[in-house]
Amino acid sequence: MTQSRRYGVCHLPPFLTPPDGNAENHSEAIMVNGDRKLENHARSKDLTEERVTAFLNDNPEFLERYVMEELEIEQLERWIIRRTQRDKKRAGSAGRKTSLSRWKFCVHADKRQMLQDLTQSLQQRPSVVNVLSELASCISSAVSADGYRLYLPDNDDDNHLCLYLGYESNDCQRLGKALLPCLVAKTKEPMRLSKGDPNFPAKGSGDVAHLLLEPILQPDGQLVAVLEMWRLSSGPGPFHEEDEEIATSYIVWGGIALHYAKLYMSMSKQRKLSDFLLAVVKSIFQDMVSMDTLVTKIMNFAQRLVDADRASLFLLDSKNKELYARIFDVGGNESEVDSDSGNKSQPDKEIRFSVGKGIAGQVARTGEVLNIADAYSDPRFNRTVDQLTGYHTKTILCMPIFIRGVVIGVMQMVNKHNGPFNKEDEEAFETFAVYCGLALHHAKLYDKIRRSEQKYRVALEVLGYHNSCTETEVEKTKMALTNEKLGPLDDFHFNVFQLDDDSKVRQAVLMFRDLFGLARFDRDSLIRFILTVKKNYRRVPYHNWSHGFSVANSMYAIIKHSNGTFSSNECLALYVAALCHDLDHRGKNNKFMLETESPLAAVYSTSTMEHHHFNQTVTILQQHGHNIFSQLTNSEYKQVLGCVKHCILATDLARFFPYKSRLQQIVQNNTFSWGNPEHRSLIQAIAMTASDLSASAKPWELQARTAEVIFQEFYEQGDAERAAGITPIAMMDRNQPDQQAASQVGFLTGICVPCYGLLTELIPETKPLLDTCESNLERWKQKNQLVVEGRNDDPKENA
Repeated sequence: MTQSRRYGVCHLPPFLTPPDGNAENHSEAIMVNGDRKLENHARSKDLTEERVTAFLNDNPEFLERYVMEELEIEQLERWIIRRTQRDKKRAGSAGRKTSLSRWKFCVHADKRQMLQDLTQSLQQRPSVVNVLSELASCISSAVSADGYRLYLPDNDDDNHLCLYLGYESNDCQRLGKALLPCLVAKTKEPMRLSKGDPNFPAKGSGDVAHLLLEPILQPDGQLVAVLEMWRLSSGPGPFHEEDEEIATSYIVWGGIALHYAKLYMSMSKQRKLSDFLLAVVKSIFQDMVSMDTLVTKIMNFAQRLVDADRASLFLLDSKNKELYARIFDVGGNESEVDSDSGNKSQPDKEIRFSVGKGIAGQVARTGEVLNIADAYSDPRFNRTVDQLTGYHTKTILCMPIFIRGVVIGVMQMVNKHNGPFNKEDEEAFETFAVYCGLALHHAKLYDKIRRSEQKYRVALEVLGYHNSCTETEVEKTKMALTNEKLGPLDDFHFNVFQLDDDSKVRQAVLMFRDLFGLARFDRDSLIRFILTVKKNYRRVPYHNWSHGFSVANSMYAIIKHSNGTFSSNECLALYVAALCHDLDHRGKNNKFMLETESPLAAVYSTSTMEHHHFNQTVTILQQHGHNIFSQLTNSEYKQVLGCVKHCILATDLARFFPYKSRLQQIVQNNTFSWGNPEHRSLIQAIAMTASDLSASAKPWELQARTAEVIFQEFYEQGDAERAAGITPIAMMDRNQPDQQAASQVGFLTGICVPCYGLLTELIPETKPLLDTCESNLERWKQKNQLVVEGRNDDPKENA
């Protein structure tokens, strides 16, 4: 804005030309004799703008004294602002430097004190509204306004402003669209008015003569507030451009304060929300016992979060496309009625309504948030509910609850206590809904787990009943044992095929009694245990009760010939492990379980079947009247059961090879010691493998007979593999029977002979096992040679 320069005689020093015409000498005379002496020689008609300018340029000290003594501070500030504004317009962009210089020149000591007060106020009440109120007060004082009003944007309607009523009420009064503050909010430009201006308010202005309206903007241009200031007719006169600049200067600093106030409020809200959510998580995740309890807690927390009067939570039945709830209206004391279906809320009485019905149904269908400021104006709202209860629904906030992008429920808040639900409520509620979804999802999982656990217990009870021996069987066995004598079972070549299943039970009891006596063991529990073990071997061709008894018989023979090599508890663990080592075997190996993704393979990733055999052993021991270890001390029980587990797992041939290599190296280095627990553990594992493979160390007739049933079971697994799309190996392919001899040669050569050889080195009394195994190996080699030569005759030399 271009200003014409005017100079009055009363404000400028008078000049005249000296009589001698020597201006320089005259100037010196003036400076020597004092400024006021010029008045005696002045002639105003001789003054020109050029002469005055030249004089002031030549005499800056005179100008400084004149300004300091004669000018009002307000007038000086106006001139400085005009000069700063002019330079800014000429430079095109002065940016931060201009703002700082304007600030430097504009701020009076009193104004700096106001800013200090503002800073202190920020520390005491660091909210955005409080910062704006303090800033408005500072600006009003700086421009010598007689009063001011502060207008804030309406959170619910961007087209309206609210008059801020101060700290005490902490409230706003909504304005119409036509008022001047709304116009400034729309244009985002300052406005100066005086009486007589066409836009000056005609009514309600009273003694107000001049108005200045300033928009307060964020750096991004977003409107924060509108400040309206006025001067009375008896005041200092109209507002000038300099007043606008002063206000702008304050707003520059105030903008920084606003930024940090908003940042503080945001962090404070986030911290409060985080603390709230932490309390929610602690509460709801610690109580997963009851879904109803969890739902009630979630609704109570949601009410507190958004300050709602009532809360409802509906879960989605995806199968029937319905929303359902048993506890769905928390917060009111009146008769509780569902706002969508009209059904009264009754504990333990489930209510249902279809997806798409009512507001909650609409949210469940669309997955979108609904924030309804006026429920009665929304056609989806069911007014019947309010008519029945006398409750008046005003506002509704309805939020979907997601898990993995799928709606699993809907949370509905009704009637916020202080106005309608706003954007902040939506954001906080949306965050809360995430945790609700997790809690509900986990609650459902816990519910499934609990139900599965109950089913498991029922199944285990049924299984225990049907897989346990009866008392009739126990009494029958006890009577038969009266006249039963222990056979020659300490012979490595004993023929187990000559005994029937019941005889095997009695002989197993007699072997146990022969090894350990009955002083520490209950006879009835022992009989029950062995009868139930027999019952839990499946009727598969090879891995059946007969095989379990045969392995126990071989271990019995090894123990009897070891002359006290193993301790009493080690012998107990070895015998029980041998008897139970293949419990519930399905006739399939570990590789098949893994390839067909058997549930057992999911439970036990290594030594799948062996882990299952041990767990079945423990299950039988835990049944009533079956714990044969009940009279052992705690330490003995722990030691024996740990050894049983080690021995059963050792029957996995995948473990045999590392055990054999370690023990073989120890023996070769001549460092084996029976006093070393690790060495004893290794020989236990080798003894278990030797017993498990004892069929290969039986006389040829028994070996050949056993091989037949082994291959029968192998072929059944091969058939199952082929049905599953897996090509069986030759040993398990019934279409390649000529590979039987070759596979046996490989098996005895690679596993059996090395196993018995190592066992013989440490327990020489077991050498008959090695000798018979080597003899059988020669028979299989001869048989394989005949197959290679195209003949199928079975060599019978010295049969």
